[in-house]
Amino acid sequence: MKPLSSTLENGVSKVPTVTLGFWIIKVLATTLGETGGDAVTMSWLHADTNPQGGGYLIGTGIFLAVFVAAVIAQISVRRFNPWVYWLAIVASTTVGTAMADLFDRSLGIGYAGGSSILLGCVIGSLAIWYFSLGSIAVQTVTTPKVEIFYWVTITFSQTLGTALGDWTADDTGLGYQGGALVFCLGLAVLAALYYWTEISRVFLFWAAFILTRPLGATVGDFLDKPMNHGGLALSRPLASAVILVAMVVLIIVLPQRPGRHPGSDVAEQIR
Repeated sequence: MKPLSSTLENGVSKVPTVTLGFWIIKVLATTLGETGGDAVTMSWLHADTNPQGGGYLIGTGIFLAVFVAAVIAQISVRRFNPWVYWLAIVASTTVGTAMADLFDRSLGIGYAGGSSILLGCVIGSLAIWYFSLGSIAVQTVTTPKVEIFYWVTITFSQTLGTALGDWTADDTGLGYQGGALVFCLGLAVLAALYYWTEISRVFLFWAAFILTRPLGATVGDFLDKPMNHGGLALSRPLASAVILVAMVVLIIVLPQRPGRHPGSDVAEQIR
């Protein structure tokens, strides 16, 4: 008989079951990443008025340190812990916000160029993950090796989402509300494909995971950007605090269960 630790490692995922509640919290987390990231880089470090002044670089360094610490904590825990998991997700969104702004604004790559490079990074990360381990399904995130692939891919996707959101809102002329509507429609299409077709669920998950990030980015920008830029000019720290409280409430109220590794019934045994 295998030891319990081995059974758990092979049976229970370190990430939550994908439900409607998961997606609601994910959108809030990405919105918080945008407002929280901007609060540090723009409100505190004034990078928006001086993109070459080092504000985005400093912000990226701060958030990267927090993200690495959160991922180490996530990998270190033996079982799925919703608080540790969502902390790592929020940390990935904030570092993604700062990194995207660093590439697009400080380094002058631009939104379209940054989005193209980051899309390539996401696809490359997923491809290496698949060819290394044979699956990119989130239910298989049960070991440190798989978790590293998972979090690297998420970091690229969160950074891509920020750049894509900025490109859609600014360069296409749609504005924050128009951009948010586009991404909502994209998610609605993915939901329809999920319920009415047999398209790969793994593909649909990653497509939705990527699209929720620019949705959160455009909503976050709509909340805190100046009115003459199409925003509501709300306080970034205040907006971040309200979103954080909403997230905490939902994590407490909504079921937070670990995903199950394909073919295993161990999750049922330890509930």
